[in-house]
Order: sequence, then C-alpha cells, then structure tokens
Amino acid sequence: MYKTTKKPVWYGELRTARGNTILIHDKQFPDASAGRVYFYNATREAIIEYAEDIVKPNLHELDDQAIAEVEKTCGAAWFAAREEFMAKHQGWVEANNPKSAAATPKKAKAVSEDDEPELESADGDDDYDDDWSDDYDD
Repeated sequence: MYKTTKKPVWYGELRTARGNTILIHDKQFPDASAGRVYFYNATREAIIEYAEDIVKPNLHELDDQAIAEVEKTCGAAWFAAREEFMAKHQGWVEANNPKSAAATPKKAKAVSEDDEPELESADGDDDYDDDWSDDYDD
C-alpha cells in the first residue's frame, strides 16, 4: 500500500497476473477524479490515472535498495514525465500550492484607457469633426 505521509515520493511495485511494474506516486500530483489516483508507470514511462480500489491491494512498497535501483534506471524518464505532467496541470498546482503561486511572475498590469497613447494624423490635423459632417446627407 502506498503512503505518502512519511515521504513526499513513494516507490512501489504493482503486482498483477499480467506481471509486475514499478509505480511512483508523488505527493505533489494533483488530485485525480474521485476514487482514482495518479502513478508514474515505469514500464510505460508515463503518468497514468488508476482506479484506487483496484490497485491499492496490489501495491507493495520497495525497500531502500530497490528504490536506489529504480532511481538509477528510471530517474531521468521519471523526472521528464513528472515535469510534463505538472506543466499540463499548472493551474491546479498554482491554486493548491501557495508557494508555487507566489513564485510565479505576476501578469503585466492591464493598460487602462487613460494610459493609451493618443493617435495623431500624419498632417497634424486632429480635428475629425469637419471630415464627417461634410459627407453626411440627411
């Protein structure tokens, strides 16, 4: 069973009739749909949403030696998949992690109508009223 209360990243193995695969769960992943959870699947090299009720009984935590081996063999792919996944879910991360929201640059100040530059005509004549009144017939 995976428990992220002790560690921010959990390393384990999903054991099924089809075979075993290494799964990694990061505490910073966004919440999945109700009853579901995200894990990095080392075989697929992707973060996948799983039905928690189905996988939970088949999860087995890795020991420290196995974790070191997984970090060595899957580390680069795991971090690349994590970065891509978190970028796609950036809105969730900012909304639920005040530290990351504060670290992001603020948007540029919106330009108000008073701040807009005035346009000048090429001949220097800014009086447009005369141009329109001559062409308008009642």
